[in-house]
Amino acid sequence: MENLIHGANPENLYRAFKIKMPEKILDFSTNTNVISWPEIKIDVEKLASSYPDPDCEKLRALISQRENINPERILFTNGINEAIFLLAKIFQSLAAPEKGRCHVMTEGARTAILQPCYSEYSRAFKNLQNIFNLNDIKNFQALIICNPNNPTGKYIKNLSDIIKKFPEIFFIIDEAYIDFLLNELPERLCDFDNVILLRSLTKFFHLSGVRIGYVIANDKIISAMKSFQPTWSVNSIAQELAMKFLKDKNFYELTKNFYREQTPKFISNLRASKFEVVNSSVNYFLIKVENDIETIKFLLQHGIVARHTRNFETLNGKYIRVATRFENENKYFVEVMKDFRNFFVADMKK
Repeated sequence: MENLIHGANPENLYRAFKIKMPEKILDFSTNTNVISWPEIKIDVEKLASSYPDPDCEKLRALISQRENINPERILFTNGINEAIFLLAKIFQSLAAPEKGRCHVMTEGARTAILQPCYSEYSRAFKNLQNIFNLNDIKNFQALIICNPNNPTGKYIKNLSDIIKKFPEIFFIIDEAYIDFLLNELPERLCDFDNVILLRSLTKFFHLSGVRIGYVIANDKIISAMKSFQPTWSVNSIAQELAMKFLKDKNFYELTKNFYREQTPKFISNLRASKFEVVNSSVNYFLIKVENDIETIKFLLQHGIVARHTRNFETLNGKYIRVATRFENENKYFVEVMKDFRNFFVADMKK
């Protein structure tokens, strides 16, 4: 199961456990928005047959206006994963930024990551140094932080205090789930010259199939990333859909209100049923389990997909990660978990 790196691939999970996949499943393993799209009209044939804007100029102009920053500090990518691998090229053997410029590095930059964290970083960056507390920051050239954290859902407040304390370190801050914050207001970090922000549009706007995200950083970093990025990296359909969603304030507020209401309810119901849930600031969270394999198998048999945590440092399968869905589906999840606990306890007594 450890080879199944990501959630959101139910077919692979059912195949791995040799369980017949039911016609209908509830996928709690993916953290993407469950709210249905509003009616969107795009000319798919025209978009699919035309070359995309290689610079995503309209999207960059929109983000530039929203953030009040120069568009030269913005780069759109084929999802955050592309951004991660582009940064890995810069910060390792090819070139690493230092004090607003880029120079050749022979041994790679000293890059650390605050664990637990999204597993793609470990695939892209070689020889990452793990740290488990911000008090462990040393003489790194770059530090990767997921905020909100994936998989825990925790949000680090006042991160700017740490950034100010270490102006010589580049902070690569993954804000893929920043729009899912339930109550906290996101901290503005894009004004720091040593901050590289990664933001996803595939999660909140459930555009996972077309892949789109963007980076905000100083113009030297953006220029270096762009030098490694393939031309036409972000397709026309992704650009068009992103423009429409980013302008749709109603959809944004509908989603925010939905998760602000449903996530606390979901967690409260689980805790009322004596399950240990880790506090979270977003739409997903961890549940402590006695046996992750048997828990996930039982859920799969009842049409529910949950995310394992075996490839996350410090978690090691002691938890499962789930994301909030609709109220009736969340209630069904709680009931199945209760059934599993009764089944597991009875089986242990045999």
